[in-house]
Amino acid sequence: MTPTGPVSPSRARHALWVIPLIPLVLGCVGWWWLNRLGAASVDSDAAEVVSPGAAASAPERSRRAPGVKSPGPVMGVAVQGQARSPEDEKRAAERHLWEQRLARAKQALASYMKATRYPPESRPASEHPDQMELAEPERTRPLSRDSSDVQLRLKQDRVFVVGDEVVHFFVGCEDARRMPRPCQVVSATAHEAEHMPGADSVVPVPLVFSDDGAGGDALSSDGTFTGRFQPSKQGFPLYSGTLRVDVQVRSGGTEGSAFFDIMYTPSPPAKFTGRVREVLEQGSLQLYLGIRVQKAGRYVVAGRVDDESGMPFAHVSFNEELRQGDQEVKLTIAGNLVLDEAPTFPLKLRDVEGFLLKERGDPDRELMTSLRGYVHTTNDYPESVFSNAEWQSEERQRYLDELNRDVQGVLMRLETYDETPPPPPP
Repeated sequence: MTPTGPVSPSRARHALWVIPLIPLVLGCVGWWWLNRLGAASVDSDAAEVVSPGAAASAPERSRRAPGVKSPGPVMGVAVQGQARSPEDEKRAAERHLWEQRLARAKQALASYMKATRYPPESRPASEHPDQMELAEPERTRPLSRDSSDVQLRLKQDRVFVVGDEVVHFFVGCEDARRMPRPCQVVSATAHEAEHMPGADSVVPVPLVFSDDGAGGDALSSDGTFTGRFQPSKQGFPLYSGTLRVDVQVRSGGTEGSAFFDIMYTPSPPAKFTGRVREVLEQGSLQLYLGIRVQKAGRYVVAGRVDDESGMPFAHVSFNEELRQGDQEVKLTIAGNLVLDEAPTFPLKLRDVEGFLLKERGDPDRELMTSLRGYVHTTNDYPESVFSNAEWQSEERQRYLDELNRDVQGVLMRLETYDETPPPPPP
């Protein structure tokens, strides 16, 4: 039952304390209501800008717990597009593969054009650094397989020997720091190389190595022993092919062996006359060397060209058939090579060597006597007389056409990937 009697003063005072709380309660209710309106507005805006792919997540948002706000779009983060289909991925991979093939095809074309800019018989010295000097090999090797403390230094002043020419061999001993060590050539013999047919038909010939300043030895008692060998006078007057010189060397308590090889021709098939004729032809400088041919056939001739200061400039060669009798060998100094390298004139031809190439058998050549040192000095010429035209031949053009077809074929294939692919079947 509710009391009906008069209200006591204490209860009236309690009622008065509630009155100040009414505005506070009303403020909290208003703040909650405004937050609800703001959240609804944000969700509405997000629904308008979200991508079609995100629309599928709407049911998921509707299943969120009541009172949990839906996160709006994050500033600065791009919305990802649709993933490429497997067909698009395959098409992109194939295009990348053909782009790589195009790069290789273009590189092959450019490399061939650069490599064949000059004629094969007229090349820059930088392409043939190992051929710009006559062969005078020098090498080192351990005196003994069991110990590398002592090294042999071996050198010869020529590899190709013709007729009555003499070859010198040099033997020295040194330590790992290339300091001289005591050295002695105990024995040396010359014989046919083991790989030659009938190598045992000639008895080995003993050779003498000395360090007395005579017989080709440069300095007496300098630790370098020198051997002199003249095949035509020392047992091999009619032999043609490779000859080997074996040496047995001792240094202190260590002993070992080494060998030298030479190519020998008893009688040259042709001889250089020493006469050189120079002519400007079609923008290039031609040097015609006189040659007296005893045996007709294919001859290979090579020479080196220096500029006025003696710097190597070009390697020139000849490879053609020659008939018997007095002939001329043409060595070409290409005009575009002169313009590209800009050597200082006059040019100087030196160290010319040649041989008759044999179709079969061993050895595969018969040597000519080389022209050592400078053979000819050209006249002075202005740049204007030389042509910058690249070397042309039927073979070069055939290769260029083929390489260009490769490039064009790849380009045509790439064009198919630039076209819009047909839509997938329904």
